[in-house]
Amino acid sequence: MSFSGKRALVSGSSRGIGRGIALKLAGEGAKVAIHYYQNEAAANDTLVELRALGSDGFIVQADVTQPDDIHHMFRTIGAQFGGLDIFVSNARPEAPTFFYPTMDVTLEQWDTAVDSQAKAFLVAARQAASMMPDGGRILALTYGTGSRTGSLQPWVAMGAGKAAMESLVRYFAVALAQRGITVNAISPGWTEDSVLNSLPVEVQGLIRNWHNAGWTPMCRLGTPVDIGNVVALLCSEDAGWITGQVIYADGGASLMNSEVPPEIQLG
Repeated sequence: MSFSGKRALVSGSSRGIGRGIALKLAGEGAKVAIHYYQNEAAANDTLVELRALGSDGFIVQADVTQPDDIHHMFRTIGAQFGGLDIFVSNARPEAPTFFYPTMDVTLEQWDTAVDSQAKAFLVAARQAASMMPDGGRILALTYGTGSRTGSLQPWVAMGAGKAAMESLVRYFAVALAQRGITVNAISPGWTEDSVLNSLPVEVQGLIRNWHNAGWTPMCRLGTPVDIGNVVALLCSEDAGWITGQVIYADGGASLMNSEVPPEIQLG
């Protein structure tokens, strides 16, 4: 596939999954705006990698919990690119700002999580669509398991934000369908170089061992490259009939039965 001549914005693309997405799109010929909130050095590093792939772009700073910042970001996109073909909503705050259990999470922490997902997507998707030609692509990074279950208690605020964002994906898909703009969500499983790496080392080890032992049938965690590949597929012309969907990119982890030990399920 080729995205030559396409213009993309990937929020939260200075590192992790967002960087993997940005580099994949750039490797296929797209020009990419690299968004960051605080880590300008990481954003510049991503831009250097992007240019090494033969593409180009620029970095843009914004706090996605603030609508005024989002509007400024898209004004910058307009000035630099003159329009937009692909928007990927991936940014999220760092875990310490929201990762508290149901009975302890404060309203400020709740707002940080929900505003960074549902509100940010509402504002940004409108802005993106207004700058896109017909046939554009809008994608949201979610976490389907955390939106449906209640066992990871400190995920309550982010789970609510992601669930609301998934709902918005469906509404936007209908609203923009007649323009041929597709709107989908991608739900990664546990992924290296992501929020996983901000957890205590002992917790990271437990998660890796569990998935490597078979809870993910492919017996490994995902990588930013894996997710970038899925984004590229959904941004291709051939994916123009897919919209309003949550695509699980998790190596089969979402297929597992939580009531049965993996040793039995995998035979």
